[in-house]
Amino acid sequence: MTEREKMLAGEIYDACDAELLEDLNRVKVLCQQYNNLLPTDFEARNKMIREILGQADEDTFINQPFYCDYGKHIRVGKRFFANFGFTVLDEAYVTIGDDCFLGPGVHIYCACHSTDPRERKTRQEWAKPVTIGNDVWIGGNVTILPGVTIGDNCTIGAGSVVTHDIPNDVVVAGNPAKIINAKK
Repeated sequence: MTEREKMLAGEIYDACDAELLEDLNRVKVLCQQYNNLLPTDFEARNKMIREILGQADEDTFINQPFYCDYGKHIRVGKRFFANFGFTVLDEAYVTIGDDCFLGPGVHIYCACHSTDPRERKTRQEWAKPVTIGNDVWIGGNVTILPGVTIGDNCTIGAGSVVTHDIPNDVVVAGNPAKIINAKK
């Protein structure tokens, strides 16, 4: 298996692999170009965001600045909106459903690192996918950790840290995020 195949399969991989580093740097340049587009140039912004992401449509809207690692591992549904400062470490697939709205400063992390400092020095890591259902609102400055699935029709309160799966039809908030209200 290549290091990319290992990464996408959730296996331990070499984060310093030349092919992976080349892709990371290519996307950093694309994100910089995207972030430097005029905010009012909607057509150029949408065209470029569709070049960066693995799946997006003509209604995808991501306010600048936007940052990601690979881009092509991010798939967003119809009418997706993300406010300023959206950051995605997409070493695994990030799948976001239709009609999802993200407040400013939302971060989604797929990359995992050892808690052992000796192991971290090897630059070996692994990744876990993140999945977000349809009709989800994620408040500002929310962090979603690797491997999390958020169900449909959820609201994630501002400042929350989502450390575990969230079922459909709930409101969660806190650090770690906990159910505070089940929608009826």
